[in-house]
Amino acid sequence: MENARRTTLADVAEAAGTTVPTASKVLSGRSDVSAATRARVMRAVAELGYRGRSGRGAVPRLDRPSLVDLVLSGVEGTWANRALSGVERAATAAGVDLVLTVAHPDGAWLTRLLERNLRGAVLALVDVTAEQLATLAAARVPVVLLDPVAPPPSTVASVGAANWAGGRAAAEHLLGLGHERLAVLGADRRHLFTQARVDGFRSAAAQAGRDVEVRYIEWTATGAADAAAALLAGPDRPTAVFACTDNIAVGVYDAAEALGLRLPEDVSVVGFDDLPEVQWLRPALTTVHQPISEMGEAAMRMLLRIVADPPPLAPREELATQLVVRGSTAPPRRAVRTGIRGE
Repeated sequence: MENARRTTLADVAEAAGTTVPTASKVLSGRSDVSAATRARVMRAVAELGYRGRSGRGAVPRLDRPSLVDLVLSGVEGTWANRALSGVERAATAAGVDLVLTVAHPDGAWLTRLLERNLRGAVLALVDVTAEQLATLAAARVPVVLLDPVAPPPSTVASVGAANWAGGRAAAEHLLGLGHERLAVLGADRRHLFTQARVDGFRSAAAQAGRDVEVRYIEWTATGAADAAAALLAGPDRPTAVFACTDNIAVGVYDAAEALGLRLPEDVSVVGFDDLPEVQWLRPALTTVHQPISEMGEAAMRMLLRIVADPPPLAPREELATQLVVRGSTAPPRRAVRTGIRGE
């Protein structure tokens, strides 16, 4: 059987209704292209599966500058700092320079990334589209997704945490303490890590024959506290809450204090991430440790391996999570007997 003809840049240009030089400008990160034309070219690249030039005339990645990019969804907070420290540690050990880019919603980060002629990029918690990934592939910029927001395509490498196992460990801990009325406060339900943590928690609860009330917060200054207050204000409030991030857990603390509830006497709380600051909460937060710095380091090492020797299949790596028990969890009061904790 005759092999199918390879998609060319001319095919992309024709599908996008533009010229080959203009399509080439898009893949080179040139700024002198309209946003509408850029979007059409990126869409055509994704739909046609264009993979860029190979063989004679292609730019070998190892001949590019010793430069890699870390693209973050934001730089505020401990998560970003820990991810950066891990990525930087691996980059320094390999003798490559690191550029930091913030992925603002306007998508301009992609143009800047293509313009730099990078060896590759780590995208950390970035809500990247199929068109953006296809454009990076066509420009021959290898990518590793760190803690991907959505299930990555089979052609894209990724490093994440054992979110499902972490959620299950949180449920098993609370069930082991005797809690029956369980609730979960999740972040954006579209995010892969949120789904995995909620599903892991639910699996353990279902195995124990317990129902779980699941609610999702709005990412505002008071979103977590408002959602927690609505959850805890009723007469049949849960005796234990699993917050899918430590930041959401802080909102549960705030809501409980406003309602006059004591932790863990009235409600137990488990978080997820194990950020350094949660140890200073009172009581200190029981949480699922996510090895964020190690994940960043693993993602950069994976990227450099791909650059040096592209594998036939995109690698996947999942680092283990671990429950860290502190003072925010205890048996529910009705399950406690004299001599253990007073009523």
